[in-house]
Amino acid sequence: MTVGTEVHSVERAVAPPAPPRQPGTLAAAGDLLRALAAPVRIAIVLQLRESERCVHELVDALEVTQPLISQHLRVLKAAGVVEGERHGREVVYRLVDEHLAHIVMDAVAHAEEDS
Repeated sequence: MTVGTEVHSVERAVAPPAPPRQPGTLAAAGDLLRALAAPVRIAIVLQLRESERCVHELVDALEVTQPLISQHLRVLKAAGVVEGERHGREVVYRLVDEHLAHIVMDAVAHAEEDS
């Protein structure tokens, strides 16, 4: 072996460098990930991935209190993850788009792999 030469036992593909991103874009992505970074909010996203739900359905499915569900929905709504539509006395919540469900599903799948 020559001095200064490194030998690698495993060859790996080198990904091209990521394109530069605007600081505002990175800040928005960070805000989104922080909004998703709570177990109850992850569970809410998983529920809404299946179908639209009102607060009492989320309370029943997740077995947490109504004030806690409402608090987490406010965070998700402020982050643009969910939107609500009033139907009579109830507000029905849905995911804004499927990209967010994929982020959560990938994180959950990764966590299950490590278990």
